[in-house]
Amino acid sequence: MINRFLFLNIIVCTCLFAACNKPSRAEQYRAEKHIQDSIRLVEQQTSLAYYQSQLEPLMAQADSLLPLFQYEKNEKYQDHGYYVTTSRSGLRIKVRDDGKEPILIYKDGKRIESSDDPMMERAKHLQIVISDIKECEKRIARTSLEVQKYEKRLQKQ
Repeated sequence: MINRFLFLNIIVCTCLFAACNKPSRAEQYRAEKHIQDSIRLVEQQTSLAYYQSQLEPLMAQADSLLPLFQYEKNEKYQDHGYYVTTSRSGLRIKVRDDGKEPILIYKDGKRIESSDDPMMERAKHLQIVISDIKECEKRIARTSLEVQKYEKRLQKQ
């Protein structure tokens, strides 16, 4: 009986003590917000590291393909330049520098729709690599801004 009474007193005192030291709703909200922002910061930092690791092999692929092409851009008339190569069969192949739009193929000065020339495969690969690099760079820029946003929030808290 005494043990039960002592046990109940301990529980009541513990509850009263906890009620006295209970943080306010505003403090709880700030603490929860801090935890959420900390988690989001780590998520964004992880994403940033992932995108940067994806960019490295893409840049290596582009570096291996670009020597096969010459860059051409008329600053007065063109917003975008082209990586251009001429194949052994006389094809002139142009890949836009942002990886968008279809590959342009010319034979004897006339545009044609497709070709089985081996340089076409390289041009298609270059177009995909350039497009992937541009997408990766966009994601890195966006994620870097998110990292900065959460770092600032955490500094203010």
